[in-house]
Parts: sequence; C-alpha cells; structure tokens
Amino acid sequence: MKIVISGYGKMGHMIESILIDRGIEYIPTENVAEIDTATAKQCVCIDFTTPDAFRSNYRLLADRFGAVIVGTTGWNDIKDEVIDYFKSRGTTMIYASNFSLGVNVMFSLVAKASALLANAGYDPYIVEMHHKHKLDAPSGTAKSLAQIVDNATGAATQVQSVRCGEIAGIHTVGFEGANDRITITHEAFSRKGFAQGAVEAALMTEKITGVHEFKDIII
Repeated sequence: MKIVISGYGKMGHMIESILIDRGIEYIPTENVAEIDTATAKQCVCIDFTTPDAFRSNYRLLADRFGAVIVGTTGWNDIKDEVIDYFKSRGTTMIYASNFSLGVNVMFSLVAKASALLANAGYDPYIVEMHHKHKLDAPSGTAKSLAQIVDNATGAATQVQSVRCGEIAGIHTVGFEGANDRITITHEAFSRKGFAQGAVEAALMTEKITGVHEFKDIII
C-alpha cells in the first residue's frame, strides 16, 4: 500500500511519522492535483486539509484515488452530496469527525447516556476546547456529539467552543439535573491518536469497500 498525505501541516507530519515507523510508502502533498492519475489510482489518500480545500477537491479525490480517508471537518452541509458522489464513482471512503479510538468510544457512551436520560429531566450541553489555530467552531466532533444527544433526547443541545493556546482537543458532554450533574469527557494529549486512527482506516480499505463512517466500523 502507498498513501498520499493531502495536507502537510501538523496532522500531515504526525501521519508521516506513523507511516515511517510502520514502513509504509507515502507521498506528502499540498496539492492533490499534482499526483498523476496512474499513481493516484494505486494509492489511498488521507485528507487533512481545510473545509474549503475539501469542498473544492472531493470530486477529484473520488475520481482519481483508489480510496480516500477524510479527516477534514466543516463540510457536513454537503455530506449527502459528497457521499453520493463517492458512491457513484465506486470509490471507497472512510470519514470521521474524529479518528481517535477514545472519541469513538465516547460517541457510544454518550448515545447510551442520552437514551437513559432522555425523559429524566436533564438538560444536555457540550463544551469543546481546541488550539487557537483550529479553523472551524464548533468542532466536527462536537457537532457529532450534539447530533447523538439530539437524536436521543429531542433537544437542541447548546455547544460552547473555546480556542486557546495549543490544546489538542477536549470535549465534554454534560447532563444538568435538578440534583446532580453527569459529565463525560475525552481529552486528547496530542494529535497522535487522530493520526493513528486515520492510518488504521487507510489499512482497512484493503478489506472493505463502500462509504463508511469510522465509528460504524470500529465500535
């Protein structure tokens, strides 16, 4: 397997270090259009770019690459359009608002807690904290958590975003009751967990096809 790293920023460099440790061939690029079609078709592209870049490039990714791993967030409003296009091209895509195994476990825990508390008089809320360089707010992970809570409770969950320093990522889902408060928190110590999950997803494309959300194939 050969992997193209699309977006050669901090996440791209973290992915690069994991690929080097595992002895996996890779090509880093800031411009996926520069990868020739014959090479691209033999590669899995891991995309950690920007919302605008992904919106501009997703058709090219689906047209050229053997499979695509999408860690970029901020495109949920065109999610159906993107998924339909990948399906029409027969290109495998695995996407996630967060590729961390711990966060995906959190998704499962929050779904269970939300179902148990749906009619128990608790008000849900979400607080997410990230580094000051992060472009989207709320984070894609926070939006996924809010959707999980809202689907179970019928609430319109409030999300508060903090952008400060070099925080890798902290997400807290709280349920505020009259007599107590329940919180579920995930804190990332670095970006390495996200990168490892994305690489694992890339390796999965050797065995699975189609379009999948990461949480649906690991939890």
